[in-house]
Amino acid sequence: MSQLKWGHPKGLFYLFFAELWERFSFYGMRALLILYMTKHLLYSDDMSFGVYATYGSLVYATPLIGGMLADRIIGYRRAIILGGILMAVGHFLLAIDHPIFFYGALAIIIVGNGFFKPNISSLLGSLYEKNDVKRDSGFTIFYMGINIGGWLAPLLCALLAEKFGWHYGFGLAGIGMLTGLFFFYRGQAGNVFGDKGLVANEELNEERFAGITIGKWIVILSVLAVPLIALLVRFHEYESYLIWLITLGVLAILIHIFKSVSKKEKSRLIVVVYFTALATLFWAVFEQAGSSLTLFADRNVDLVGFTAAQTNSFNSGFIILLAIPFSWLWTYLSRIKRNPSSPMKFAIGLILLGFGFLTFGLSARSADDLAQTSMLYLVAGYLIYTIGEMFLSPIGLAKMTQLSPQKFVAFIMGVWFLSNFYGHFFAGKIAKFTSVGNDEENPLTSGFIGAWAETITGLSSDGLSSMSDAFQQLYAYVTVYAVFGTLALWVGLIAILLAPFIRKMMHGIK
Repeated sequence: MSQLKWGHPKGLFYLFFAELWERFSFYGMRALLILYMTKHLLYSDDMSFGVYATYGSLVYATPLIGGMLADRIIGYRRAIILGGILMAVGHFLLAIDHPIFFYGALAIIIVGNGFFKPNISSLLGSLYEKNDVKRDSGFTIFYMGINIGGWLAPLLCALLAEKFGWHYGFGLAGIGMLTGLFFFYRGQAGNVFGDKGLVANEELNEERFAGITIGKWIVILSVLAVPLIALLVRFHEYESYLIWLITLGVLAILIHIFKSVSKKEKSRLIVVVYFTALATLFWAVFEQAGSSLTLFADRNVDLVGFTAAQTNSFNSGFIILLAIPFSWLWTYLSRIKRNPSSPMKFAIGLILLGFGFLTFGLSARSADDLAQTSMLYLVAGYLIYTIGEMFLSPIGLAKMTQLSPQKFVAFIMGVWFLSNFYGHFFAGKIAKFTSVGNDEENPLTSGFIGAWAETITGLSSDGLSSMSDAFQQLYAYVTVYAVFGTLALWVGLIAILLAPFIRKMMHGIK
């Protein structure tokens, strides 16, 4: 395969732009989704949080299936094309104002993402030799593409949605997906991928069942899965059954693996489970960003120069600014032999997440008579917990392949991504505590927890009924952020104490 002069495969840059525009479509739609449900469809906050959480969790569940089918049968290229087409169709269907199309569109995007997301990364990895020193640099460039898309999309899609209507914003997201497919097709036409990513098992792909090839059955069954997933998103209250089913299945496989590996590998598997549990808590709090934090910004933040949907760009924007400095930081700390261990980085990530959400809680102290808080707190909170993400997310991704027994790397990577699946599910549960107007007692507003939240926010539940609706809503948001920010902080501090023991269990992996 021909190389560019700085040593990377040409395919990297086609995949960079394909992923950039795919992420543009994904994050553009996501920035609008919660506001679209609450403002246009007039769903209650509870209903909106439930739909959003189920959508978010399933988006991270389907890549387990899409990755497996690509690995064993259809290959990365066909999976990427199938996924991209489905996602483009889903985004354009959101432009049709009807509940059937709404839930159907979300389901199509979920299925499409399952084929696209895992396999474009796998195709990129296949372009490099296993020990190529440029591999990490290539993935860093690729990761920048993800965040450029995630930064631009909320700004542009929200601008279009505000000026011309919601469906124009969704339509722009669909155009972004088509642009990503265009770059991928250009790469294929130019043969920049060489012989990588082709059909994995030609014989099985062409094998016929009921007169139809297995490869075509995969497409058919993907389309047939859409109504079932749409029903699951609509009746999101039943998602807990899916959570239990997947958990029991994963535990059964982990126990089987645990029994079949060496003592050292057993120890490392325990670390995998530990890291995944910490990451689940991290994402459960972190993923308030697309749901309750977006509504908080819309209702209770004095926004200057940004709409609520556009605040979704803060996280990716900060990652773009921080990526190179963090790369230099890890290199420098390694050179002076002060680079923290992975367990310590996880702990620091959780502590910073906690401080970020405590900052959101503190914002209530700046509230004016209209219950509007200063935007500075919102920006500062995003910055702090984005730094926390830099400590945890890329580190966890890098360690999974090292901690996994060699025969089970793909499965262990799937377990790691399940932290996002569980995280989105629990994020929905957390977001529901911010709902105002339901009759359920809120355990976060009474007793020791309520007293602690009052210490952070300066707002008390006493006399809540006499507050204006705006202050009641502000109280609900900042109380949740103060409580769960504190929880993340304490878990991070406990993780610091456990870090030396966890490091020993990693047996030489730092």
